[in-house]
Parts: sequence; C-alpha cells; structure tokens
Amino acid sequence: MDDDLKERMENHPEINWSEVTRQAIQEKVDTLEVMDELTSESDLTESDVQEIAQKINESGRKHVDEESV
Repeated sequence: MDDDLKERMENHPEINWSEVTRQAIQEKVDTLEVMDELTSESDLTESDVQEIAQKINESGRKHVDEESV
C-alpha cells in the first residue's frame, strides 16, 4: 500500500478497513468461482464472462460501499 492511500484511509478512522478488505477479497473470490463455473459448463465466450464479472464487481463494490458507511 502506498503512503498516499494509507494517509487517505487514516483520514477515515470510522471505517473498519480490515472488514472492507475482507469483503472485497470475498467478492473477488466469489466472482472468480462464478467465472470458473460459467466457463466450464457453458458455451459463453471469455468476453461474455468478463462482462458478467464486471457487473458482479460493480454490484460488489456498491455493497461494500454501503456496508462500510
């Protein structure tokens, strides 16, 4: 983590950054597992899966933002 990011995080001590990190990692792992399932069991192309993953990531980011406020 660079110093700028650390300083910006320190400006928000009300946020549980460990929980934000845990949720972000969980969302990423969940996304990867869904992508693995989709690519192994269907005729979806890689770009289809990437589009789905992007939507999942956006939804996950919204969820993390809402949970951390």
